[in-house]
Amino acid sequence: MLELLTCSEMAAADGRTIAGGTPGIVLMERAGQAVAERVLARASGRLRVAVLCGPGNNGGDGYVVARLLAKSGHDVAVHALVPPDRLRGDAAEAARGWAGAVLPLEGWTADGFDVVVDAIFGAGLARDIAAPVDSVIAAVNESRAHVVAVDVPSGIDGDTGAVRGCAVEADETVTFARRKPGHLLLPGRMHCGRVHVADIGITDATVADLGVRTAANAPGLWSDMLPRPDAAGHKYKRGHLVVASGGPSRTGAARLAARAGLRAGAGLVTVASPPDAVAINAAQLTAVMVRPVDGAEGLADILGDARFNALVLGPALGVGEETRRMVEVAAAAQRHLVLDADALTSFAGNLAGLWQMVTSAVPSGVVLTPHEGEFSRLFGEAEGVAQARSKLERARAAAAASGAVVVLKGPDTVIAAPDGRAAINENAPPWLATAGTGDVLAGIIGGLMAQEMPAFAAACAGVWMHGAAAAAFGPGLIAEDLPEMLPRVWRELLELLFSTGN
Repeated sequence: MLELLTCSEMAAADGRTIAGGTPGIVLMERAGQAVAERVLARASGRLRVAVLCGPGNNGGDGYVVARLLAKSGHDVAVHALVPPDRLRGDAAEAARGWAGAVLPLEGWTADGFDVVVDAIFGAGLARDIAAPVDSVIAAVNESRAHVVAVDVPSGIDGDTGAVRGCAVEADETVTFARRKPGHLLLPGRMHCGRVHVADIGITDATVADLGVRTAANAPGLWSDMLPRPDAAGHKYKRGHLVVASGGPSRTGAARLAARAGLRAGAGLVTVASPPDAVAINAAQLTAVMVRPVDGAEGLADILGDARFNALVLGPALGVGEETRRMVEVAAAAQRHLVLDADALTSFAGNLAGLWQMVTSAVPSGVVLTPHEGEFSRLFGEAEGVAQARSKLERARAAAAASGAVVVLKGPDTVIAAPDGRAAINENAPPWLATAGTGDVLAGIIGGLMAQEMPAFAAACAGVWMHGAAAAAFGPGLIAEDLPEMLPRVWRELLELLFSTGN
């Protein structure tokens, strides 16, 4: 269940399921049952539960939750934003099933409640939260009660993860059929707590028919394209990655990327080093080779050998014309190409020039790996980027504008392809935020592309493996630790794939 449904896609899935013969009230009953089960799962005695109901279908779900919890013997109080007689459709029918009192939401306090069920607003909230709901949300967040949100925490935009004025900070969130982008994008993810996906009868076939283009980044998304060990294989079948180094005082970033590329499975890796930095690089490298390469001309010379099939350009390479020329040479040679750091900044204000080079490299594939600052410098004026409502939309617009796969890095890294596919990553631990880890990521992606993994799949796999390596090491991580954790990540990945027959 990797697909992430936008609010409109979720509404379409609901509509098709209802049109197929499942009444809307049945879906609502199932949704309420799923939320009630999460509350009951933590019950060791009689609970005092506040169910906060809004004016739409989320409120209807809340009334179902209240009825089921009361039936199970718990002390339930319903507080509603609007009186039940103002509800319509399935929500009104659900409210009629609640036999208890309905108290006003305004002025609600958390005193004495063990659990709060947040059923005020759903994923499709289209406006910022104002009085009196803002004070109620503040009271929820200040309480010591366990908070269970229905669909998304009230105040979170399900499509973008944005906070609409203020938002509930939930301990758990129960959503339906599939997660939404806002469950993974920040800051929404930070408000959701643990997210549970409940089956309410919307089939996989119904979701598949929607043509969903956004997914959570996980092995199921790319595992069928992951390079596999081959008993008859040899190093030359696994590709030869080239990583360009900066000058004598700027060599470390390239070495980080090179070692990561080797650990990612590339058969051979060479650091293309300025002549005056060869000795420095050679003194630090063993399995990774070093070759003197003098700028764009030198790069063109070595790319005359077709065995050099993938490149990483950018980590501490230097900003300027020579770096732009090296990108041009690599693209013209139609090699698999990862552009990071200085290679991206060298094209600031010249996105059209980068696009021209990227399109000349197709079908080999180009991956760009900007952090937010590099992204802003390169794509700030691109069509659709400034108007985008979310990080997901910005990455998609940038991929369309550049013709490349864009990895917009961060705790909620988004990987977007020019054809509209996108994935949101969620496995990056906070200790990845340290110098040099981006260089390692570029090397991992380059190493996978050297093995002929398609650009979008390699970018998704590289981002996930990068996060998994960091999680495996734990706190105290520095960039040099990441490549050394990749064998463990590979082992676990391959064991998983072989055990499932993939």
